Amino acid sequence: MSTAARTLPRQSLNTRRSLSDAMDQKLFDLIYSRSLVYNTCWEDPAVDRKALDLQSNDRMLVITSAGCNVLDYALTGPARIHAVDANPRQSALLELKLAGIRRLEFEDFFKLFGEGRHADIERVYRQALRHELSPFSREYWDSNIKWFGHDNPSVSFYYHGLSGVVARGFRGYLQLRPMLRKGINTLIESNSLTEQREIYDRFVQPHLWGPGMNWMLSRQLTMSLLGVPHPQRKEVQRQHLGGVAGFIREAIEYVFRDLPVRSNYFWTLYLRGRYSRDCCPEYIKADNFLALKRGAADCVLVHTDTVTRFLQGTREPISKFVLLDHMDWMSSYHPEALREEWQAILERAAPDARIIFRSAHQKPAYLDRLRVNGRLLRDSLNFHDGLAWALQTLDRVHTYAGFHIADIRA
Repeated sequence: MSTAARTLPRQSLNTRRSLSDAMDQKLFDLIYSRSLVYNTCWEDPAVDRKALDLQSNDRMLVITSAGCNVLDYALTGPARIHAVDANPRQSALLELKLAGIRRLEFEDFFKLFGEGRHADIERVYRQALRHELSPFSREYWDSNIKWFGHDNPSVSFYYHGLSGVVARGFRGYLQLRPMLRKGINTLIESNSLTEQREIYDRFVQPHLWGPGMNWMLSRQLTMSLLGVPHPQRKEVQRQHLGGVAGFIREAIEYVFRDLPVRSNYFWTLYLRGRYSRDCCPEYIKADNFLALKRGAADCVLVHTDTVTRFLQGTREPISKFVLLDHMDWMSSYHPEALREEWQAILERAAPDARIIFRSAHQKPAYLDRLRVNGRLLRDSLNFHDGLAWALQTLDRVHTYAGFHIADIRA
């Protein structure tokens, strides 16, 4: 999920909304305008790598989010990665990671971004990291570096930021449900899919789903904290008979019954509050950290900007675009801004450029109604639906109804 295009002029808004819609959107805007939203990426880069087929001459535009996947792609050795996000706090987090790669040894780096805590963070920050940051990022971490400053295993950086608030709330909920907590702890230590399914069906499912959980997952406040704006929630409600809660239940059951949990660092992070050495993003692994330090990370440039403004301000052809899910939101409330963004993408794309994006819908309607340069958007793209569907089944996050892979037609 992304924040890359959410700072947009109000005059582009031309979709009629109910009072409830407007209030939900105002809440979402208020939260996003002053918060770090994502403390970790919530898209599976292993799937993305297969979709993108990255090469050494690729020049990428990637919506930053928490920066984890930017660093994952950097390990493949592309020529350039432009990490773009309209939320300067997301840029600040990636800058902190890049500073850690340049200035820290692996053990200190893993304490920060693997364990989410470092007992001596103030000294490490002041002596090694602070002077590597841009002015906004320096000011931001001057105020918030304490998020890492705990030696208590129940406290973690990954329980801060908006998504961290939800994770911390669920952790508190588990403290009140010891049988459920025991079942989940057993589940994430299981060694096979057969064992996972049995544990989930017997010890997790009966205690997890009920009216209280369904109510919480159906609230827009919960969705806003998780980075899901009102239009995406409404889209899920329209597609799924069980509404948002039913969709999330279906996704969770697929993840914990059909995919190996021992390598699923996305879900286990929020259950544990930390990564482990063998269940973590690629950039936190020792050998990959050294590869990034020795030069693989040098291809990354950080930009606090919208996708449109960045593309309009560069002459560099982009061959790979990673656009996350922000176009769902734009298509509902800012269709003119979405048209302008796609026009910038088509103008700046290298020949045969590839785009990947995610959506709350398997078939986003805007692809068939949005016209760019007098042409339907879908007619400008060559979609790889079979590949996208096959990769979707492997996605360890599994919270998007649609995964889309498209090449730009000549």
